[in-house]
Amino acid sequence: MDYRQLGASGLRVSTITLGTMGFAGTGWAKPVGNLDVDGARRQITMARDAGVNLFDTADVYSAGQSEEILGAALGSDRDEVLIATKVRMQVGDADGPNQLGLSRFHIINSVEASLRRLGTDHIDLYQVHEWDGQTPLEETMAALDTLVRSGKVRYVGASNYTGWQLMKALWAADKTATEKFVSQQIYYSLQARDAEFELVPVSIDQGLGILVWSPLAGGLLSGKYRRGQDAPEGSRRFQGWTEPPVRDEDQLYSIIDTLVEIGEGHGVSAAQVALAWTLAKPAVTSLIVGARTEEQLADNLAAANLQLGAEEISRLDDVSRVGMPYPHWHQANTGSDRWGPSTATLMTSHDPE
Repeated sequence: MDYRQLGASGLRVSTITLGTMGFAGTGWAKPVGNLDVDGARRQITMARDAGVNLFDTADVYSAGQSEEILGAALGSDRDEVLIATKVRMQVGDADGPNQLGLSRFHIINSVEASLRRLGTDHIDLYQVHEWDGQTPLEETMAALDTLVRSGKVRYVGASNYTGWQLMKALWAADKTATEKFVSQQIYYSLQARDAEFELVPVSIDQGLGILVWSPLAGGLLSGKYRRGQDAPEGSRRFQGWTEPPVRDEDQLYSIIDTLVEIGEGHGVSAAQVALAWTLAKPAVTSLIVGARTEEQLADNLAAANLQLGAEEISRLDDVSRVGMPYPHWHQANTGSDRWGPSTATLMTSHDPE
């Protein structure tokens, strides 16, 4: 297992992170898994034995039960690992106009609740889970700064922001001299490379680490979904799971075919190839993997040791490539003399239309 620096911070995290949406797995999270404390403890042991040092959860996962199970399963080993959780959504049956969002009120109340559920006195990475366009950014960043200064939170990050929202938040932190995001958690995979148009370049430019959620596209890139075949019974798609959306089914199956072929050449699964491709991309710090079974987890963890050749990465780049939206295609056509490092990363990955 390799360890990469999380953005411009001094924190080093494993290239594989264990995701815990399947801990408890109630309500909308049920298709992801439904591990109890004993099952969670076994997965944590497997992950730690493989070198994983970061565990990601959120207060909204199973109405807080994911945090509770993670804390109970870690027990006295809590200080030997890093915990990341999130704030923004309404948790469980909590009601009222202030029970969601990124106001000072909700952030402070939520971190106290997360600390209690996790059974710890600090959170290593506290992430805003989604954009809140109704709360002043200065208020949000000041509240996060208070948590860092109090020692209840060590680092802060964003999740699911657009490029302009992320830059505005970084600007607000600069303006008010408050704590800045060190990372962003985003969806990024061979199935959808949208992040390469804004989020990856801004991470390179601003020195942010990238944590990738669902790097197997909700299991679509695992190799079990094949052209002309029904989704396997018991899979997320069979149970109505719709994230991420599939906009080009033919391209998706071409990607899977290529993953399977490359995997056979290495004697590994398509899933490992998909994970290795994402880990090789600029600014990516760690991939968040979750699994319903220990066999799935073992396979995903093994991806940390898979190195793809340049020709294999190029094949996967080609089969998953999409046309550039404006203004990127215009900059590709007329601005190559002054791109700069962050823009060049995008321009060499896609074809202009």
